[in-house]
Amino acid sequence: MTQDMIVVLDLGSEESTRIAREIRALGVYSEIHPYDLTAEQLAALPNVRGILLAGGPNRVVDGREIAPSQAVLDSALPMLAVDVPGLPQLRHVNTLPHDEQMCQELLRQFLFEDCKAQPNWTVKNFIDDQVELVRRQVGDKKVLLALSGGVDSSVVAALLLKAIGSQLTCVHVNHGLLRKGEPEQVVRVFRDNLGANLIYVDAVDRFLDKLAGVADPEQKRKIIGAEFIRVFEEEARKLEGIDFLAQGTIYPDIIESGTKTNKAVKSHHNVGGLPEDLKFQLVEPLRQLFKDEVRACGVALGLPDDMVYRQPFPGPGLGVRCLGAITRDRLEALRESDAILREEFRNAGLDKKVWQYFTIVPDLKSVGVRDNARSVEWPAIIRAVNTVDAMTAEIEEIPWPVLHKVTRRITSEVKGINRVCYDLTPKPSGTIEWE
Repeated sequence: MTQDMIVVLDLGSEESTRIAREIRALGVYSEIHPYDLTAEQLAALPNVRGILLAGGPNRVVDGREIAPSQAVLDSALPMLAVDVPGLPQLRHVNTLPHDEQMCQELLRQFLFEDCKAQPNWTVKNFIDDQVELVRRQVGDKKVLLALSGGVDSSVVAALLLKAIGSQLTCVHVNHGLLRKGEPEQVVRVFRDNLGANLIYVDAVDRFLDKLAGVADPEQKRKIIGAEFIRVFEEEARKLEGIDFLAQGTIYPDIIESGTKTNKAVKSHHNVGGLPEDLKFQLVEPLRQLFKDEVRACGVALGLPDDMVYRQPFPGPGLGVRCLGAITRDRLEALRESDAILREEFRNAGLDKKVWQYFTIVPDLKSVGVRDNARSVEWPAIIRAVNTVDAMTAEIEEIPWPVLHKVTRRITSEVKGINRVCYDLTPKPSGTIEWE
């Protein structure tokens, strides 16, 4: 590994991600690890130059106050404790300043004076390191990648193609939960343009039959995630000799799925809910990156801009935007309303301004009027947010003429929708997705 590393030890902090990002902003690579990191695990991490202990309100776990192991505290590495009372033997600050300049000055002193770290955290170095690590992990074996065509899986594909070339086989599964026109686009871009070994699997009926009648969002996510793995296992048996499964897991996925000191916000199909009989070893080269860093890797790897800056899309796809139990007619209404929103945002130049935008169709109906007669149909809910790392998000103020046009088109062109609403909730208190 070419980069120096600072370990952020999570002792119940609500700001571990902010701390890690501030360190990376100063050019030093950082990773967040749980409070019970052992001395052996610490020793196995490459180029560690120091440890920042991040305490906070979640420091009591299962009725006891958590603390790092004495063996870790006895290491010769420089340490800085933030909001960790009871360690006078360490340099300590009560909180990390929220003033950007003061925060960076404090961290700069710790990183460069105390730890003697080098500011060598760059996207190029990260890619070089991951290429080396993947080659070391995989050897001459074969890797299967779930290629949805989203940013995360696309960047993983490009990185793995750079690392292991023809040892990679990409599988695109059409589970019936993709946006309008996406299966065709994925095949065209990756098979035709990038020359990847791509297998297309039509599994629409298989997924929708499994999801029939399932309303709980966590259960839907787990069904979708488990069925994905089943499909990959089947494809692996056809191909023979597949030992590894690559995933586009990124750091916000891990945080939202819960840590030892923070409760889960929601499970992600690539973090939780995997079958116990999973026979692959996992390859997850992006699991320590935030979304903006993933995009930067995509650019550095030579992916086209329209792929790198493509609309973010959850692993379960439209399955978590068709709220409640999924039906085929409501799913189709969701797909069509989402296509209209994306088209009108693109026409208005908002596709370059808004980070993520989509529609949601819940499992409820309201009274309306269609063709001069009473109609009882679904609403479509518009969500449009801006964010840097997907950990927090603000609402984009959409011009009224655009909203009016979108509303007119959806209510007149989409069968089953008679009402359009706009979600004004930031993250927090909401999440970006509704389920």
